[in-house]
Amino acid sequence: MSLSVTARAVHHPLKAPFRISRGVKTAAEVVVVEARAGGQVGRGESVPYGRYDETVAGVLAQLQPAMAMLERAGEGNIDHGAALALLPPGAARNALDCALWDLRARLTGVSVAEATGLPVPTSLVTAVTVSLDTPEAMAAAALAVAAAPLIKIKLGAEDPAARLRAVAAAAPDARLIVDPNEGWTFEILHGLRSLLADLPIALVEQPLPADADQALEGYDPPYMICADESVHVGGDLAALRGRYQAVNLKLDKTGGLSEAVRMLEQARGLGFQLMTGCMVASSLGIAPALHLAGSCQFADLDGPWWLAVDHPGGLRVEGGVITPPKPGFWGDGIEASGLWL
Repeated sequence: MSLSVTARAVHHPLKAPFRISRGVKTAAEVVVVEARAGGQVGRGESVPYGRYDETVAGVLAQLQPAMAMLERAGEGNIDHGAALALLPPGAARNALDCALWDLRARLTGVSVAEATGLPVPTSLVTAVTVSLDTPEAMAAAALAVAAAPLIKIKLGAEDPAARLRAVAAAAPDARLIVDPNEGWTFEILHGLRSLLADLPIALVEQPLPADADQALEGYDPPYMICADESVHVGGDLAALRGRYQAVNLKLDKTGGLSEAVRMLEQARGLGFQLMTGCMVASSLGIAPALHLAGSCQFADLDGPWWLAVDHPGGLRVEGGVITPPKPGFWGDGIEASGLWL
């Protein structure tokens, strides 16, 4: 059985600008890999991220040797470890790994849930994000999603206290994830200690730059600090003990579902709380992460909620709760006829 693999760039406009401490985006620029064999097509999506020196063009180029190796070898039993090993953890390997998982499910009829032992929850609370803006604009955005159980607040170094208070007042019943995206110093973090202790904080996510997080060693705040940019693969975990109490598993950092599944067990064994996170992506990029989410204490998978138009049959986010994609969308071994328009 022959195997062909293609990759292409896809542009998804957003319904509103998405701002974090590092900048603003108005579209999700993603890479989609499609692996074809036996009349079936497996799909995977990733988001090249400038923070890790990734670009869409660079990821497409990076994929070429691995795709060529797969096509030379043929479909076989879909043991593609050698091809994936050509790619470092990151967006390129994520898109290819997820496409191969989907293809394997479609060819064998064995779903990803069965293969991993990680079923997709029938419904799932996800953080919904209030992006960085003026305190007044952030309060208005929080008011619009105030019914959500969990809200993520994007913050920077400029007057984070005013923005925190504005969001908390607008959504008094929600728990909060505070995410400065490496934008704080230890002095800012410690200076907010009393305010954060008074708010319903679920997590403070990656407050310091990854190369400066040694300042967290031994720090004991009245809330959990979650590693994001400081953790990519399982080999990073041991060094984070004593600095973080939780870790964020993102497929675009781990390089796909395969490494993320291994990392899930490693992180639990080391006593970390777990969050499944995402970049701003379509339902195709989020569907594989839903398999992790049922085993995590927190989910931040609202990426498709930011798109002006998502895929037909994709997941839905309403009131801060995810409804999974329709059967056949990704990874369940069911023909996806009619979903890809």
